[in-house]
Amino acid sequence: MIDALFGSKTRVKLLHLFLNNPGKAFYVREITRLIDEQINSVRRELSNLLSVGVITSTTADNKLFYEVNQQYALYSPFRDIFSDTHTNAVHVNNTKTDEWKARLRGNPAIRLVVAAGALVPGSSATLDLLIVCDNGTEEKLRTQVSQIEKLTKKSLNFSIITYDEFYYRLSVKDRFTNELLSERHEVVVDTDNILKSQ
Repeated sequence: MIDALFGSKTRVKLLHLFLNNPGKAFYVREITRLIDEQINSVRRELSNLLSVGVITSTTADNKLFYEVNQQYALYSPFRDIFSDTHTNAVHVNNTKTDEWKARLRGNPAIRLVVAAGALVPGSSATLDLLIVCDNGTEEKLRTQVSQIEKLTKKSLNFSIITYDEFYYRLSVKDRFTNELLSERHEVVVDTDNILKSQ
């Protein structure tokens, strides 16, 4: 129904992405990956949204970034329509959350997963996802994180490190570990109960 009202499935997906990530900028190829649409369609709809002022653009590192314009006259009603905090959207979002967590829990190479930041309501951590894994599995897990970004429609700030490195960081109480664990977070996987013993 919303597709019919707004005239384009890609436009609706873009509005969902931008309005659920205020203050976060995305570049074109990142957007196409997150919403799973063709780049030409994404570029066309970005141009449309830009022309009416729904989004703004900036250039950095030779890339064009887009984000929602929070000063746009219809920002608040659009946010109400497209927000994932509505009842129906929460149901869909929770299903997807359960799905990506289940995928991570089913991967035998993963020893620990801590979610925070954009993945945990109320968390102000800069890191969204920490994955601790067996040696030599890091690259395969990057692909899995890309799939999680598609499911959650969020561009994630993530870190993938080996178990030995994480255990060392934990033992010396380094800043990286302390900052993450001092913020609101969720332990998704902890096969060795390493955090429960802390």
